[in-house]
Parts: sequence; C-alpha cells; structure tokens
Amino acid sequence: MRLKKEIVRVGQNLAASGLVVGTWGNISARDAGRAGFWITPSGMNYAALKTKDLVLIDRQGQIMEGFRKPSTEFLMHLHTYSQRPDIAAVIHTHSVYASAHAVARLAIPGIIEDMVQIIGGEVEVTPYHLPGTQELAEAVAQALAAKNAVLLANHGMVGVGQNLAEAFKVCQIVEKTAQIHTYSRILGTPVFLSNEDIAQMRKGYLENYGQRSAGKEV
Repeated sequence: MRLKKEIVRVGQNLAASGLVVGTWGNISARDAGRAGFWITPSGMNYAALKTKDLVLIDRQGQIMEGFRKPSTEFLMHLHTYSQRPDIAAVIHTHSVYASAHAVARLAIPGIIEDMVQIIGGEVEVTPYHLPGTQELAEAVAQALAAKNAVLLANHGMVGVGQNLAEAFKVCQIVEKTAQIHTYSRILGTPVFLSNEDIAQMRKGYLENYGQRSAGKEV
C-alpha cells in the first residue's frame, strides 16, 4: 500500500510541476513482493487518482490486480523493466522543453553537471513510433540503454530510477536541462562537457552521491 500511495503522490506532483497536463503521461513502480509493477490507469486525471485505481501488471504483461484499464503505454514500462533490472520506477512525461527537443529530433547534450550525473550523458531521441506499440517499447529500451532518460520523437520523454523519487528527479532535471539548452542556443553556442568528465561525474554519482553509503534512500 505504501508503494501505491507513493505513485499517487508522484502523479499529483507531476501535474503540479507542469511535467504533464490533464490525463497524459504515466507512472509505474516495481512491486518486488508481487513479481510485477503497479501502473497508473488510462485517461484518469491525477487529481482524482486513488490507490484503488492502480493496476498491477505481471512480467508477461497480464493484469494481476485492479479493475481499471492500464495506461496504453504499459508495454513501454514492461519492456523497460525487462531490459533494466537495476531500475524500479518509470515515469513518462510530456514536459514542454523536453518535448520540443523530441519534436525537433534534437538530443539534449551533456551540458550541465547535475544532468550528466543522474542521466549518465546526453538524452537521445528514439525514432518515431505510434504510442502504445511494441515498436515504441523496443525503441525506448534501445535508446535508453544504461542511461536514465530518453526522448520519444514527437511525443515526450521517459525517466527511470532506482525508486520513484529518483525517477521524478530525473524528469525534473531533464526538463530543466532542455530549457537551459534552448536558451544557450539563443545566446550563443553551447559548450558540451567532455566524455571523460561525464564518465567521472556519473561514476561519482553512482558510488558516492547522497545517502547510499549510509543505507538511506537518495
């Protein structure tokens, strides 16, 4: 029940922060004790969302629990979890600046330290596929690789993390960096961080950032 309450809370925070509008976007989190993941339902406003509205999906993509129709993007979540055993939360947003990059088919480069630390490098753009399809699910997992965010061409972005808090932070940082990148191109020519510096900062984030070493949540 704690996990389900957290999903509902994150949904409300997504809407309040402008990362989604109306009923679009979706959130999921692994339930280690149930061998599946909880996902938000299709077409429901986050302000009205209750824990009873969430749907539990198993590793084969079948509904284990819940009476609502799951998000139309459940295949994307399913495929991402199958390819990334290291993550436990997936959030799909339609934030403005990230989506603008997705429409322009323009990757968000490694230009800001917090972004490369939590993402692991530039945020790539998938080829375009219709929403809710297996093709989109596979493209997301391929473009995501070992990083924590990816842009969906003409659609939005996906952020992942070791927990819901980290996945939400990924979405915030991607949107902020997309805005900074847009402004920097207006002001002049952005200067990208080197691959060596990115790798070193990512390593430092994974090994030393926050309270991981103290056994606490980031």
